Amino acid sequence: MEWQLACTAPGAVARPGDLLPALDWIAAPVPGTAAQALRDVGRWTLERPLPLHDQDIWYRTRFGGNGPRVLRFCGLATVAEVWLNGRSILVSDNMFLTHDVEVELAGENELAIVFRSLDAELARRKKRARWRTALVADNGLRQVRTTLLGHMTGWQPAAHAVGPWREIEVLEKARPLRVESVEVRATLDGNDGLLAVTLDVDCAGVRPAARLEIAGRSVPLAWSVEGRLEGAAHLPGVEKWWPHTHGTPFLYPARVIAGDVEVDLGRVGFRSIEVDRGPDERGFMLKVNGQALFARGACWSTADLVTLRGDRDTLAPWLRRARDANMNMIRVGGTMLYESDDFFALCDELGLLVWHDFMFANMDYPIADPTFRASVEREADQFLARVQSHPSLAVLCGGSEIAQQAAMLGLPPTLWRSALFDEILPGIAKARCPQVVFVAQSPSGGDLPFQVDAGVSHYYGVGAYRRPLEDARRAGVRFATECLAFANAPAAATPARGPDRVPRDRGADWDFSSVRDHYLTLIYGVDAADLQAEDPAHYLRLSRAVSADLMEAVIAEWRRPASSCAGALVWMLKDLSAGPGWGVVDPAGMPKLAWHGLRRAFRPVQVALTDEGLNGLGVHLVNETAAPVSASLSLLCLQAGDVVVMLRECELVLPPRSARTMTSAELIGSFFDITYAYRFGPPPLEVAVVTLEDSGSGERLGEAAHFPLGRAAIAHDPGLSAELERDGEGWWVAIRATRFAPCIQIEVPHHHAEDEGFHLLPGEQRRVRLLSAGAAGGRPAGEVLSVTPARAKACRFA
Repeated sequence: MEWQLACTAPGAVARPGDLLPALDWIAAPVPGTAAQALRDVGRWTLERPLPLHDQDIWYRTRFGGNGPRVLRFCGLATVAEVWLNGRSILVSDNMFLTHDVEVELAGENELAIVFRSLDAELARRKKRARWRTALVADNGLRQVRTTLLGHMTGWQPAAHAVGPWREIEVLEKARPLRVESVEVRATLDGNDGLLAVTLDVDCAGVRPAARLEIAGRSVPLAWSVEGRLEGAAHLPGVEKWWPHTHGTPFLYPARVIAGDVEVDLGRVGFRSIEVDRGPDERGFMLKVNGQALFARGACWSTADLVTLRGDRDTLAPWLRRARDANMNMIRVGGTMLYESDDFFALCDELGLLVWHDFMFANMDYPIADPTFRASVEREADQFLARVQSHPSLAVLCGGSEIAQQAAMLGLPPTLWRSALFDEILPGIAKARCPQVVFVAQSPSGGDLPFQVDAGVSHYYGVGAYRRPLEDARRAGVRFATECLAFANAPAAATPARGPDRVPRDRGADWDFSSVRDHYLTLIYGVDAADLQAEDPAHYLRLSRAVSADLMEAVIAEWRRPASSCAGALVWMLKDLSAGPGWGVVDPAGMPKLAWHGLRRAFRPVQVALTDEGLNGLGVHLVNETAAPVSASLSLLCLQAGDVVVMLRECELVLPPRSARTMTSAELIGSFFDITYAYRFGPPPLEVAVVTLEDSGSGERLGEAAHFPLGRAAIAHDPGLSAELERDGEGWWVAIRATRFAPCIQIEVPHHHAEDEGFHLLPGEQRRVRLLSAGAAGGRPAGEVLSVTPARAKACRFA
């Protein structure tokens, strides 16, 4: 169907028959949004988004067909009325609902939809809330079911979601068998899998023989009552679905054959998931297939803020970026959208766990209103019916920062709670997804909802609250569903796109660039304002580096075996607009230095260092894989970049699914003031580096560095050299250093490096692939830099 769009003043046109021929109609994509259609003809931009909620927006199309049909509307944002051939057939104020409407087509048909002005609707619905939040532009949004994307303008452009943002379909009604709903439940019984299926079918009295097919097995299904097929397949010794960091995300294609009708059930996975709250009942550790895991990843927004597209091609590059950074969990927060079927299918395939909030955040929702409650119950049930079969779905959460907002306003606990999160949503989740963990709200679990040493928390101690690095341990975080938000500077290859949009909490008198500058001073000892004025290029390089350094340091604290923390989800995966945003990937898909830092910190096989003061360094070794790892561990201490003052090596075996901590004294075997805590005389070293290499192949599995005097003490010339190489896979740059070279950054116009931010040891060479950044190709030429707080030493290559 070809659609058109036109805008009118609020209430100016009551019904399609009153539309004037002189209206300015433009082509409109469906599924799509009004912003998308207007942008396509040059009337709207993300950089200067015009408001769309102050007008009525009409869509219309014509299509052929006769007889009974079902019109399926998969998402109408937000206050919408639909007419078919001049007759009103649907009214909705919930953008998250799917509506099936039975209609009678009459040859040439006209379908029209008006999306009424949300501003006018909220003005009409004025009802007083028990409390208000400053984070959302209009608290009246709590009364309609719409996304908060575009309404939390401190950190996102005001791109208003208006239009048929998901599919509109015309379905045949007169069929021998029409499947109305499918329930697929895959569970584990020890090492065996059980797949139970239930199909509700409009069968018009016909009951053909039916069977379930999976893994080469065919199991008959039974008609239990009129229109319902049920049955189950038992698979002995099933291959389990694992997060990709811990194993293979194994999936089985499944289908039902009923007479001549085939129902594709998609690909199912068998896994168990549970929560271990620890001996004090205040923890939150996820166990998959009985195995405890450190859940790590990032919070998701949307693949495209303007189009709201959720198809496979649009989503795949972003989710692969998450997987490639060794993330094993993605959180969809309550300020976003219910994600698409393709999103979950991709997470299934990539081995990414999904923490998914229901779409509630920051506000006091009118759940006592019976109409609102009925709409919400239907919304939740539809969502879970659609996604309940996906093994990637690990945690369902009632919403984000609702109790926190009330508590931070100083209100009593009676106003923190709501039947929505304590009764309604958990009840629906238990009925639809009993195999999935449910959390009432994020954050929650402590004496205050936002207490970080109990339950799930949003940890911004290191970050927005400008706490020292030691706070990451002192806070006793159990599971951070949000953390480590910084104004992450764009990659060097990211082209400038106008003025920077720096994220801030709406209403705050500071932004996250000031947070980043605070840590530039704290960690690197530089005056950020002076440096930005005197040497903006070096300021930008240090700004890129500091986010990565902070993230690596905090994750090292949280992944050590003695840590109380069992999860860390960075806020957030991708930026919604250009500039130094919270995302570790920019809007064009370019990874920032922070992404590279997370990739190192999140490795399944890992070595990390922590400063234990008078006890020296903690050397933390992790093997999350299902196989033992035979490795060589090396501890190297340097002065002046190439003077070896200590070198110790040992062979070890890391058992599968294991973690251990060694002390530097255990490795060294005698006293050595490796952290310069005792200060007996001058510092004995400038940097300590540990490396972990595979004993057989020599492959570098992990590495970490500690600077007892801070990075500012590194003053030597690293003796960098770089040479451009080419092979069948493309362009590479071979980088060498005669002395220790910290924080390698690679700046190449029209290209970005596959790896950055790593350190080079004296005499070491590393080959880094150069990837096209989407501009004109050709022979790359650029610079390799070793960045310290005082300076950046560079060498060119071409």
